[in-house]
Amino acid sequence: MTNMKFFTKNVAIAILIFVSFALVWSFFSNELRGIEQITISQLVNDINAGIVETIVVEGNEVRVTTIDGTVKRAKKESDISLFESLTNYGVSPELLRHMSIEISEPSGFLFWVGALLPFLIPFLLIIGFFWFATRNVQRSNLQAFNFGQSRARIIMPDDKKQRVTFEDIAGVEEAKEELREIVDFLKNPTKFTNIGARIPKGVLLMGAPGTGKTLLARAVAGEAAVPFYYLSASEFVEMFVGVGASRVRDLFKMAKHSAPSIIFVDEIDAVGRHRGAGFGGGHDEREQTLNQILVELDGFEPHESVIVMAATNRPDVLDPALLRPGRFDRRVVLDLPDIKDREAILKIHARNKNLEKSVILRRVAERTPGFSGADLQNLINESAILAARKNRRHITQEDILNSIEKVLLGPERKGRIISEEEKKITAYHEAGHALIAAVLPEADPVHKVTIISRGRAGGYTLKLPSHDRRLITKTHFEGELAVALGGYAAEKIVFKELTTGASNDLQNATDIARSLVTRYGMSDKVGPVVFGNREESIFLGKEMGMHERDYSEAIASVIDSEVSSFMKRAFKQAQVIITKYRTVLDAIAHKLIEQESLEREEFNKLIKSFGIKPKPIVSS
Repeated sequence: MTNMKFFTKNVAIAILIFVSFALVWSFFSNELRGIEQITISQLVNDINAGIVETIVVEGNEVRVTTIDGTVKRAKKESDISLFESLTNYGVSPELLRHMSIEISEPSGFLFWVGALLPFLIPFLLIIGFFWFATRNVQRSNLQAFNFGQSRARIIMPDDKKQRVTFEDIAGVEEAKEELREIVDFLKNPTKFTNIGARIPKGVLLMGAPGTGKTLLARAVAGEAAVPFYYLSASEFVEMFVGVGASRVRDLFKMAKHSAPSIIFVDEIDAVGRHRGAGFGGGHDEREQTLNQILVELDGFEPHESVIVMAATNRPDVLDPALLRPGRFDRRVVLDLPDIKDREAILKIHARNKNLEKSVILRRVAERTPGFSGADLQNLINESAILAARKNRRHITQEDILNSIEKVLLGPERKGRIISEEEKKITAYHEAGHALIAAVLPEADPVHKVTIISRGRAGGYTLKLPSHDRRLITKTHFEGELAVALGGYAAEKIVFKELTTGASNDLQNATDIARSLVTRYGMSDKVGPVVFGNREESIFLGKEMGMHERDYSEAIASVIDSEVSSFMKRAFKQAQVIITKYRTVLDAIAHKLIEQESLEREEFNKLIKSFGIKPKPIVSS
């Protein structure tokens, strides 16, 4: 492919040179093409008519200038003079005496250009083609010599623009404490070596995407003020076997020369996957690259002043040899931030944003459970874009809250035209979700109800947990099932008809019910057993993942029966609540039809007027 690019480039350059020469030749050979060409007979007529002022003879070329300034050109016979030719054609000698006739030699430059250029053009084109081809071949040879060199980028400690410290990171306090030892070692290694301690050579950062693994690695280098070499693991692998291993050797060689230093390999699972497993057999280049990394981490040459850090969100697929003591023996887990951490992260990303004084980031943190640091950064950026779109100089609380819904569901579709009947059905559907969430004590509190379309949703009920939870009870799951089926139950009770609007609710509810039976052991009939272990291809990922059928047909029938039982109980519970609080359902639906959206305060005020106690938001 590279040779084809060079050939195409050379052909294009050759064509460009040819066109340039053609233009030059056209300029010199046809510079007088705009001058009128006349015959000797016409020249004689003009002389006899008395309109010729001057005549200039250049070899066989005759340039004639008339009284009005017009220039004409003619050719004379080469064997005789112009005077003799004109006399032979009957021009009076008396007229010629009163006329300015000048004899000049033709330009030597034009003569030689006209004579040599037709022969020089092909010759110059051939020389130019070979010159460019030779230069590109030399460049290719130089690239071939550099092919095995590392492509790592480097951030030097004096680069203040790219330097990151722990003060620029929030929400990962435990991880920062783990990594402070690395910083202390790079700053003062004798503190550890005098007592006989050996600092970990490899640090593996594990966590969900967007939790700040790369940023944390940069912060370690920034705190320790050491060079930071960083690249993606996929940059090691090429189509030629051995190139990746060569690049690994070159990378560690560079890092040792500038030690103490840090090497950071992002997405280490690209080369660190388990060897000799999965579909399609092995991969020689990837495995050789991994072998070289293993040798460099704990091989024959120690590198006490070089710390290797790597990041992955798939630690389960890494090769065991990569995780043994002496290699990546320090593992730092980065969890999704809780409400306090989210508030701290929002404050960091809001430093250079023009926020109104009325913005309460704590409330934003309450509405963003499950958001990673990258999600929160994107949220603040989306709110700034939204404010700029409305030609405002400050970001309001409403901008940030609207951006949350945009990130979760997509942009508003206010231009979508729906009939009054569909609007009414959607209002009762969402009112059913919101009512059951408000009545059931184990369900999450409602933050917003709207029938404005966003993304693919015709309307939605935004309900968020009152606090960050790590453990979920069976009662909570059953409450969520009833809430999910609240819209379905409302449609059936109010309109005595069902629509396709509940399809996504049914799918989510069914997934929850099946997980209760097959994953969490919360079914009394099936018991504490996990069924349907999922196996994924080590090389091909989720698309080739398969569910292992590790149960009999009899158990499958019991599982299906239990899933159906969970769904039916939740649906019955939803029907009972909607029937009991039908007046509240009607009030919520009418309010939605009237103003399309209900925020948390207005929703709580509405249900409180009917004697339903709103749920408090526990933000600690």
